[in-house]
Amino acid sequence: MELKDVREKIDLLDDKLTALFVERMELSKQVALIKEKEGLPISNVKRERDIIIEETSKMPEEIKSLGKQFYENVFSLSKAYQTRTVEENSEILNLIKKAISETGEFPQSASVACQGVFGAYSQIAADKLVDVCNITYFKDFDGVFSAVEKGFCRYGVLPIENSSVGSVNNVYDLMLKHKFYIVKAIKLRINHCLLAKKGVELSQVKEVFSHEKAIGQCSKLLKELGVKITVCENTAVAAKMVEKSDRLDVACISSLECASIYNLSVLKQNANDTDNNYTRFILISKKPEIYDEASKISVMVNLPHEAGSLNNILGRFSTLGLNLTKLESRPIPESSFEFAFYFDFEGRAKKREVSALLSELDNTCQKFVFLGNYTEITG
Repeated sequence: MELKDVREKIDLLDDKLTALFVERMELSKQVALIKEKEGLPISNVKRERDIIIEETSKMPEEIKSLGKQFYENVFSLSKAYQTRTVEENSEILNLIKKAISETGEFPQSASVACQGVFGAYSQIAADKLVDVCNITYFKDFDGVFSAVEKGFCRYGVLPIENSSVGSVNNVYDLMLKHKFYIVKAIKLRINHCLLAKKGVELSQVKEVFSHEKAIGQCSKLLKELGVKITVCENTAVAAKMVEKSDRLDVACISSLECASIYNLSVLKQNANDTDNNYTRFILISKKPEIYDEASKISVMVNLPHEAGSLNNILGRFSTLGLNLTKLESRPIPESSFEFAFYFDFEGRAKKREVSALLSELDNTCQKFVFLGNYTEITG
């Protein structure tokens, strides 16, 4: 046969596939209505697996893996269609509905927990996220989580990602340990400066203090200077260390605000390796708060270390046309090759298809955590 002859046969098969697909989707809709009536979950993993084993057994060996993917996609589309037909109940859905009904206007003032000291980027972010902040400072990120969890502060501010050096892994690891909800976020432009005591020249500097992430973001400058680098817990703490030091050969990489706060001079502005340097900060609370303008959702899912487990989840987002903006994985402590996956995606929990997806994940995943539906600003 020539190519056109083969294509004609394929066109005829496609017509049949289309008719069969329409028929299958209609039957899937009927299944959803029956399951809703009987209080059954939409997903049935065992049945899906049994069908794949049965149907691939009828296929030639060389295409069995393709047949498996074909049926997985069919199941994903069927479930997506079903979620548009019925609303599956779950604890997460009840929590979201309650949060939406109880959340009023975002507060003008609030108590906020931050890591570091005055002048830290977390404090700058907090002031942009909440108009009037009553800030309490903590030595580490765990203290911020605990302050919110125990009700000492209404909110907490935490950095989770930088555009130059990636995720703040220790914050993601602490997310596994604490219970919290994201209520707002900010993408804050970071402009690092090299600061020293008044009268100190750049040529005098022998040692630079800063946070490890800031050091990574200013690696080119530090390499040119050829100085000793000392890591500390915060850029503002680094500025305070320079202020308190008796030495004239030390400097720090900190914010411009720290220069006036700690009476330091600016040896170099725009010390970043790149002008496009942003850090994402999240504002967390003890209880979920979902405001009208919320358009971003974060969730955490524990997945087994087996082929297809992540792909199956990603397929659900793709089928509903939800745009994933971040995917982060972290190993689960004291587990054998199991990972927690963090997803950020654009969506509104009050929309039926989104809440239905969240309910399905809650009912089918071995662990599913809703981290919040919130708005993200740029500062």
